[in-house]
Amino acid sequence: MTDTRIERDCLGEMSIPNDRYYGIQTTRMLKVSGAAGFPVIAYPDMHIALCKIKKACALANAEIGALKPEIAKAIEQACDKVIAGGFEKEFPLDMWQGGGYTCVNMNVNEVIGNLANELMTGHKGQDAVHPNTHVNMAQSTNDTIPSATHLAIAPRLDVIVAEGEKLADAFDAKAKEFKEIVKVGRTCWQDALPVTLGQEFSGFASAVRRQVKVLRALRGGCFELIMGGNAVGTGLGAAPGYTDAFYKHISEIVGETVHPNPNLFDGFQNPDFFLAVSGAVKSFAVTLSKISKDLRLMSSGPRAGWMEINLPALSPGSSIMPGKINPTVPEMVIQIAHQVCGNDVAITMAVDEGELDLNVWDATFYKCLFENMQILGAEIPILREHCVEGITANVARCKTEALESIALSTVVAATFGYPEGVRVAHYCEEKGCDVKQAVIELKLMTPEQADVLVDPLLMAEPEKMAPIVARFKKELGILI
Repeated sequence: MTDTRIERDCLGEMSIPNDRYYGIQTTRMLKVSGAAGFPVIAYPDMHIALCKIKKACALANAEIGALKPEIAKAIEQACDKVIAGGFEKEFPLDMWQGGGYTCVNMNVNEVIGNLANELMTGHKGQDAVHPNTHVNMAQSTNDTIPSATHLAIAPRLDVIVAEGEKLADAFDAKAKEFKEIVKVGRTCWQDALPVTLGQEFSGFASAVRRQVKVLRALRGGCFELIMGGNAVGTGLGAAPGYTDAFYKHISEIVGETVHPNPNLFDGFQNPDFFLAVSGAVKSFAVTLSKISKDLRLMSSGPRAGWMEINLPALSPGSSIMPGKINPTVPEMVIQIAHQVCGNDVAITMAVDEGELDLNVWDATFYKCLFENMQILGAEIPILREHCVEGITANVARCKTEALESIALSTVVAATFGYPEGVRVAHYCEEKGCDVKQAVIELKLMTPEQADVLVDPLLMAEPEKMAPIVARFKKELGILI
C-alpha cells in the first residue's frame, strides 16, 4: 500500500503520496495541467527567483517578530535546498495555467513547506510549517509571480549581453580582416557605389553593439519589484516593518540593490516592463536575422550566385545534389526570429488584455519571454563560433564585380555633372564595357586620369576621394 499523508485546503482534504514534496493544491491542478506537455520548470528561472523571494520573506518576517525564528530558519534552509537543485520533479505543472500562476506560487510554497516541515519534525505535512500561513506570509501570488519574473530576467539578459559583445567583436575582427577588399554595394538588389567588405562587416558589428546597449539599459528594471503590495498594491497582510526588511534581505540574497516600484498600484496594473524586454529581444533577433539574410545572399552560389564570401561548410546541403552546402546557421537564426516575433505579439496582447487592478496573464509573459531569451541567448554563440569566425572572402570575385559595376559612373556625375554620368552609363550598357573604358573612349579622361578617378577602392573612401575629384575639376576648370 502506498505511503500517504492527508493535506487540507479550502476545498477539502486529499491523500497525497508521501514521496512527493508538492501538496494538495498542486495535485488538484495536475488534473487540468498538461495542455502543452511542457512544464514551467523547463525554464527554472522563476522557481529559483521565487525561492529567493520566499527566503527573504521568511527572514524579514522573523526580523520584525511576525514569524517564529525556528520556522524562518527551516524555510530558509528549504529554499536553499531547492535553489541548489535536485527537486525539479516536484514542480510538474504545465506552462499554460490560469489564475495568474497561483498554482505555480502554491507549488513552490508546498515544496518549501514540506521540506521545512521535514527539517523541523522529520516528516512532511502542514503541522509545523504551513504553505500559506508561513511560507506565503505577507505575500500574494499577485506580487510574488511578477516580482520573481523580474528577478529571473536579469541572468538571461546578462547571457545575451555577454554573448552579444563577443559576436560584435567577431564582426569587428572580420571588418579589419576585410578592410581592403572592395566590392560592389547593393541597394534595392541593384548595383550601387563600391564599398569594402570590411565596411559592411563594421556595420554588422555596430548594429549588434546597439542592440546590446538597449538590453543592458533594461537590466535595472529587473530589480524594481512589487513585493510588499500583496494582492492589489495596498499591502494588506504584512506586518509593520516588513517591506523595508524584505528589500534589505532580498538585496543581500541576489547581490543587487532591489527596491520597490515607486507606485505599487501601477506595478500591479501594468507589466509593460515585460513588453519592453520582449521588444528589445525581438529587435536583437530581427537584427541578427537581417544580418543572416545578408550573409546568405553574399555567400550564394558557389558558381551562380554572388559568391562574395564563403561560409563554413557544416553539413551536406542536399540528399540528392552532391556538393551542395546550405547556409544552415544563418537559416537557423532567421527561423528563430520568426518565433521571437510571434512570441512578442503574444506578449503584446497579454499586456493589452490586463484590466483594472491586476494583469493575470503571467503564463503568456513567462512562456513567451523566457523562450525568446533562451533561444536568442543560445543562437548567438552558434552564429559566432560556427559561422562568423569562419567566414572567408572571395577577393577576386569582389574586385571583378566592383570594377564592372556601371554604378562607378557616379564619379563622372560628380565631376562633370549628372547628364554626363548618364551618358557614360548608357555607353557602358550599349558597348558592354566598364566605366573606365567608357570615359577613355568618350575622351572625358585620359587613361592616367581614369586609373586614378575610376577606382572602386578609392570611391569607398570619401575622405580621400573628395579632394582628388576637387583637384581634378580645378585642373580642368570644371564648374558645374
